[in-house]
Amino acid sequence: MAFNIRIQQDDFNVQAEIDCLRELSANIGAVATFTGLVRELQDGQTIKSLFLEHYPGMTERSLDKILVEAQQRWPLLDATVVHRVGTLVPGDQIVFVGVSSSHRGAAFAACEFIMDFLKTRAPFWKKCLLQNGEHWVEAKDSDQAASERW
Repeated sequence: MAFNIRIQQDDFNVQAEIDCLRELSANIGAVATFTGLVRELQDGQTIKSLFLEHYPGMTERSLDKILVEAQQRWPLLDATVVHRVGTLVPGDQIVFVGVSSSHRGAAFAACEFIMDFLKTRAPFWKKCLLQNGEHWVEAKDSDQAASERW
């Protein structure tokens, strides 16, 4: 299966991504999705913007490995990951993860697995611009713990 992996600056249309996942097979029984957004607050401070960078080529390979691993664990029919880079502001969409399967349990689990591993294995870097300065966002212990449960 060829997965749909895109790293882009432009926004994406969630419904269009879902429609693409549904077109693959008449055997689809479930589509599960996750859409991540830029928060307005971080640690009580207002976020002005986020700047996201990635390592071209390496990022797509990392995402492909995550999707392959998900397909090995669950009977997926298709999977899509769209991740934005560049400057984003609160309310903007950052990431879309969608999977289709014959069964809802596989779709839910695979979608969560992909997102958990995207947060810990994919080479993305985020700089957060706050009211009183900026900093590079460090990996969270909670993200690592979420990926370790798999």
